Amino acid sequence: MSNKELSDLSLDRKECPKCGAIWLNDQHYWSGTGNVGDPHDLAGLVCNKYGDSTCINPCKGSDSGDTWQRRYDDLMKWTDGFGDGG
Repeated sequence: MSNKELSDLSLDRKECPKCGAIWLNDQHYWSGTGNVGDPHDLAGLVCNKYGDSTCINPCKGSDSGDTWQRRYDDLMKWTDGFGDGG
């Protein structure tokens, strides 16, 4: 087989030792589900509060993604539409 027949496919895998989040070729995947994730959401929901110096999320410190406060605010807006529940 000549070099021209070899694939250029490569896989770069990184796993955060703190939370277990995985990056495959720089794409974040959630550790619990394996679903594609957004590292800004991971930062807002996990890394910014619970991360430490071992955190490998390149977006740690970002507040542009989802946060627990945003989720709470969205829930409050949604429940406000129901009034007193009557």
